[in-house]
Amino acid sequence: MLDRIDVHCTWVSQPVLDLLPSDLPEAVPGGEIIRDPGLGVFCDNAMDMVISIWPQPGRDFKARAVKTAMKRLNEVGLVGMHDAGATPDTLNLYNELSSGDDWTLRVYAMLECPQRNSYCPEVAVKFARDDDRFAVQSVKLFADGALGSWGSAMLDPYSDHPWTSGSLLINASALTDVTKRWAADGYQVNIHAIGDLANRNAVDALEAALVQQCLREATAQGAYPSTLDQSVNGSHDQIEARAACQARHRFRIEHAQIIHPADQRRILELGIIPSIQPTHATSDMKYALARLGKDRLSSSAYRMRSVLPAHPILGSDFPVEPPNPFQGIYAAVTRRSPHTGRGTDDSPGWHTEEALSLDEAMWGFTGAPAYGAFLDSRAGVIREGALADWVVLDTPIESYDIDDLRTLKVKETWVAGKQVYARSNDD
Repeated sequence: MLDRIDVHCTWVSQPVLDLLPSDLPEAVPGGEIIRDPGLGVFCDNAMDMVISIWPQPGRDFKARAVKTAMKRLNEVGLVGMHDAGATPDTLNLYNELSSGDDWTLRVYAMLECPQRNSYCPEVAVKFARDDDRFAVQSVKLFADGALGSWGSAMLDPYSDHPWTSGSLLINASALTDVTKRWAADGYQVNIHAIGDLANRNAVDALEAALVQQCLREATAQGAYPSTLDQSVNGSHDQIEARAACQARHRFRIEHAQIIHPADQRRILELGIIPSIQPTHATSDMKYALARLGKDRLSSSAYRMRSVLPAHPILGSDFPVEPPNPFQGIYAAVTRRSPHTGRGTDDSPGWHTEEALSLDEAMWGFTGAPAYGAFLDSRAGVIREGALADWVVLDTPIESYDIDDLRTLKVKETWVAGKQVYARSNDD
């Protein structure tokens, strides 16, 4: 079997198909079985049929894979990561491994239920260590699929596939319900949303959770402010109250890739955190215009500067994209591919009106993820009392030509005051 690079479709061989029921459904809610030119490709929720028969790797294999990945991430200058969706079994393994000397990366992980988009308190876990090496207080939900496979859920049909608007992996009311359940249990909620319909549903769900949580908190303190006792889309005072509550809960939208302008305003008003991958823009630029059309692309897609007041978290979404943060910074600042150094058709950059400054991009890869992981003031900064994590470069990053970031190699990486990577003289 082969997974699509974004892991939203899988292509299987005939021996795998032989293991599946012969009467596969014609339609799969939130997914698709592609039958033309032949059976074998399963997308989004339809992948569950194949996943159920996957051979599962053992504990030792997983442990080796984790340690190998950490070494690779240290090599490109990472001191921490957000694992955006891990099952309870994987999280328990992480917790066990996090006490070892070869756990060389801080991990802020999001719980994903064995059955995606469900509420699973019977197996849910939370972890917090005094040394901040590993933490779980967050949950991952998925609103839609991916743009590349026409699976992201859109308000209007795709420009190059006008017969479809993509797929919701969970309907709007169910997303709101499960979001509120996890929020009530004290979890930060993170919702994968790429299409503009999915992002609208995500904002609706997170705002509903904020209304619920803020009312409960106010009531517990003996107050019942009228500014909170309303449904979503309230008055200016109600929105301000929810934004203050959001600063405590820090709900996030993962990818936040195509957002209707009205929902961009709601995100900014509420302070919902967009978690954005700059290299998604530069990877998708070769087909985004065809998928979305000029108007939708220019007003709604791949926002960075437009949502800057919401202090977006920047990342890579590895293994979908390479994990190197300097390539991500390059893409954010230039809106060019770090692989080719070019925009579309050799342009100086793709929709550069959304580009960030070097300082803004640096903050997106340091201070913003620290805030999103409730580690602000302790991580993402170098100062007395903060976590002793840093990266050593040959010269200050401001002194590099911007194109040098594409191939920059770090000299040293330090985590918790311990050197976890040193570049060899040969490099």
